[in-house]
Amino acid sequence: MAQFFKTLIFLLSASTLQAQAASSYTVSFENAIHHEAQISATFSNIRSNEVVFTMSRSSPGRYALHEFVKNVYNVKVSNGKGEPLNVTRPDPYSWLVSGHDGTIHVSYTLFANHGDGTYAQIDETHAHLNMPAVFMYVPELSDREIEVTFEIPEKSGWKVATQLKHLYGNTYFAKDFQYFMDSPVEIANFHKRTFKVKDQYIHLILHDDAASQQDIDSYFENIKKIVFEQEAVFGELPQFDYGEYIFLACYMPNATGDGMEHRNSTVIPSTRSLANGGGRTNIGTVAHEFFHCWNVERIRPKSMEPFHFLRANMSGELWFAEGFTSYYDDLSMVRAGIITKEEYLDQLVGTFNYVWTSPARQFFNPIEMSYQAPFVDAARSVDEVNRENTFISYYSYGTVLGLALDLSLRERGLNLDGFMKLMWHDFGKAEKFYTNDDLNQTLNRYAGKEFGDHFFNSYIFKSDMPDYSRLFKQMGVVLKTNERIDFGANVRSQKLISNPKIGSPAYESNFQKGDKIIAVDDIEFSGNVSINSVLGTFKVGETIKIIFERFGNQREAMVKIKPSNSYDIKLMAPTSKEFTKKVKQKQMDWLNGSR
Repeated sequence: MAQFFKTLIFLLSASTLQAQAASSYTVSFENAIHHEAQISATFSNIRSNEVVFTMSRSSPGRYALHEFVKNVYNVKVSNGKGEPLNVTRPDPYSWLVSGHDGTIHVSYTLFANHGDGTYAQIDETHAHLNMPAVFMYVPELSDREIEVTFEIPEKSGWKVATQLKHLYGNTYFAKDFQYFMDSPVEIANFHKRTFKVKDQYIHLILHDDAASQQDIDSYFENIKKIVFEQEAVFGELPQFDYGEYIFLACYMPNATGDGMEHRNSTVIPSTRSLANGGGRTNIGTVAHEFFHCWNVERIRPKSMEPFHFLRANMSGELWFAEGFTSYYDDLSMVRAGIITKEEYLDQLVGTFNYVWTSPARQFFNPIEMSYQAPFVDAARSVDEVNRENTFISYYSYGTVLGLALDLSLRERGLNLDGFMKLMWHDFGKAEKFYTNDDLNQTLNRYAGKEFGDHFFNSYIFKSDMPDYSRLFKQMGVVLKTNERIDFGANVRSQKLISNPKIGSPAYESNFQKGDKIIAVDDIEFSGNVSINSVLGTFKVGETIKIIFERFGNQREAMVKIKPSNSYDIKLMAPTSKEFTKKVKQKQMDWLNGSR
């Protein structure tokens, strides 16, 4: 009898949610082999005489426009009685309906074949769904509840994984439009692993047909290590909305490598199976995206709230939101023992050189680099751009700024973990959105006004470079400047495939992207020979002749050999006199984390 009443209460609760859902969807996959889904939607309790339903143009975690409507067709609209309605198109991504009876039924076909964190993919192996790329919606109903049912193909073995609230069967619920659109879905014959942290559950949902149980178990152990290391930074996990967090990992050859954070889950697709080295290469995405459940999802820029689905979303805080997260992904892995200290520095040096040798700092500071996101974050354009000289990724810029702030704070007996804890307490946990000024003022409170203002005025509001040599030295790390010969443009199969970098030999000799190099100092240049290797055979200061082809005509340019300053970052030798007990301890405090 007790079980009967429990079942009755559950069914009544589910019915109540169902009755409240102003937007309800059914998704089926009869033509999955051709990448199609059939979607039916019912929008009810509509008060406007004329109502618009639309497709999103952008997606949470992305900042550019993607125009998801381009993959929608076979649209049919009727009223609550099933009678066809007349529809007009006020813009390319919306439909306008009048003459309805308070309810609108819409059905359409979706084509989806790009399995990353932004789009959707449907085929015989899975349905990988990012909601903005899949579902039409009625803006008028954005604050109302939403329900969705997935009809699973027979004999497929598919199961549903999502951060949406489970109602019954394959039916799920969202409290409103924002949460629904932020809730990706993986439907496949996947593996599942779970562990518990206090009263919450962390799930790995893994769609990987080639992975062995041993591969999965080993990978899951590394995920646990990252979760615990990052929890140590903030002192606690966030309170997940339904008491669980889900890694939606799809490591299939038909997927597209990516990582996309969401409030209680993350999408982490890759083409590389755990059985084919994916356990090593994919774990960095895990580390990055899980850190986002604090930084971005809850420690959230005011500029990103509310997220706008019909326009590009611009934020000047991405150097912190994305960049500091990038600093912590590799740091979490070395602290967890997944990579060595040497590997950590080897991975850091590429980012370090990319940022600090770029001419782009003369044009934009980190905030202004963040403003570029709508043009670079998976955005599409056909015209040439000059990103080599004008843009530094806010991921990379923020990484080296996070490093600089961490090491600068450690000079004062503090650390970046402490600052992140304060941001978590004052903004993330308090559910208060922040600005760049809030970051500045919080740093002032944590480390002192003089320190905080100097850091922001020098490195955030301006583009100066910190004194890394001194900062590294205290941590038992050596920063060396190298004078490597560098042409200043990427050359592949004899052709320049990038714009020359400002100040480089290629730039000063007026080379252009697309030029084909024929000979260097009258020596034939062919195949995939490295241009820098050839130039390295000459002396610095020497002027040589390069013969090249442009627009079908052969030309000559005189090129002066000169170095491009770059950096090496290495651990200080344990036998070095400078590697004192104090320095060794500081290095351990930095790179050993909670172990």
